[in-house]
Amino acid sequence: MQTAQWILCPICGNKTRDRIREDTVLKNYPLYCPKCKRETLINAKELHITVIKEPDA
Repeated sequence: MQTAQWILCPICGNKTRDRIREDTVLKNYPLYCPKCKRETLINAKELHITVIKEPDA
């Protein structure tokens, strides 16, 4: 059986509207948080999520 988890917002820590499973792979995924209304880029692999820091222009 596959386990699934809600993706938590890296800024405020609340649940977002997206879920990932163990076999999900995301690259440069724009994660939107409905509570803090911010969007961050993330990578996800094997339920491990990393935030992509955007360089300042």
